Amino acid sequence: MTTSETTGASPAESTVILELAGIDLTFRQVPIADHTPTGGQIAAAAGLVPAEDPYVLQFLTNGELVEILASQPADLKLNGNRFLVTSSDRAYRLVVDGEQYDWPTRVISGATIRKLATISPNVQLLLDREGEPDRLIGDNDLIDLGKAGVERFHTRKESWKLKVQDVTVESDTPTIVVSDAMQRAGFDISQPWHIYLKVHGQPKQPVGTNQVIDLRTPGIEKIRLTPKDVNNGEAAQPRRTFAILETDELHLDAMGRKWETIADGGRRWLLIEDYPLPTGYAMPTIVLALEIPSSYPGAQIDMFYVYPPLRTSVGGVIPATQTIETILGRGFQRWSRHRGPQSPWNPRTDNVITHLALVEGAIAKEVNQ
Repeated sequence: MTTSETTGASPAESTVILELAGIDLTFRQVPIADHTPTGGQIAAAAGLVPAEDPYVLQFLTNGELVEILASQPADLKLNGNRFLVTSSDRAYRLVVDGEQYDWPTRVISGATIRKLATISPNVQLLLDREGEPDRLIGDNDLIDLGKAGVERFHTRKESWKLKVQDVTVESDTPTIVVSDAMQRAGFDISQPWHIYLKVHGQPKQPVGTNQVIDLRTPGIEKIRLTPKDVNNGEAAQPRRTFAILETDELHLDAMGRKWETIADGGRRWLLIEDYPLPTGYAMPTIVLALEIPSSYPGAQIDMFYVYPPLRTSVGGVIPATQTIETILGRGFQRWSRHRGPQSPWNPRTDNVITHLALVEGAIAKEVNQ
């Protein structure tokens, strides 16, 4: 009785699939009837005979290339089923940090270069290039050594950068504690600060001094600091209870009006002081309030609120403004103005700025401006 008869295995089940490539790195699937094939068997499966000086390299899961000798079995279960099979009658030279190395195949991986040159894991490997930036080489990157000239590599200590206000802090580890970054930038962490982390395309995030920041985060830009208290006779700092988009902040700052973000009764409000009114109202300015949803800008800003309640110079009634909303003890007049079906809220393009355009138009319309 054969093994396949004992186990009930079919011929298809007794074969394994190898992925074989030549120096062009175009892989093809080849079945083989051995779960632990030798280098010679793998070469034969690729169509090479001993007289052709076959050279077999196995791609390990960590990116390294290892030679499989003709009589040496390959561990498919542990190391995978991908192989580079070629004929080799020469060596290829590469240089790492000025040291020369000879390699018997045309293709080499980043992981193999690291092992060959004993490069520490916390050091970057780069391929020298003329007329363009040097190329960062990862463990799984493959380099063709058969091109004209000798491929030259160099290493450098890996580092990450973060701005604290306008001071650039450099770290040799990919994470940094907020307090450490502040101290390196020359800020006194014993003082009370509002601390925000700015990531491109996202609202700024409040962070604490003990929070760890991953500097590998895509789009990470800076830590922004604002003193919590000013006791030198100046006006109190505006409240910033929650963050809005940086584009919103820049626009509000450019308006030259005091603005705050506050929470009241479980709702979030943006308050703009001394918002100017067009001619035709009984007062020159108001406090404007916008309710900012917690999922903004994914959720839209709707309507707006004014304090004190508006009336025109001639005492005309303003439609859809009869509801009063109390915010921090003050009665704000709600203006029920909504976007039409032809201009729905788009979270990619709409924000506080575009809603303020709606506010301006609605207020001007009531006095024919």
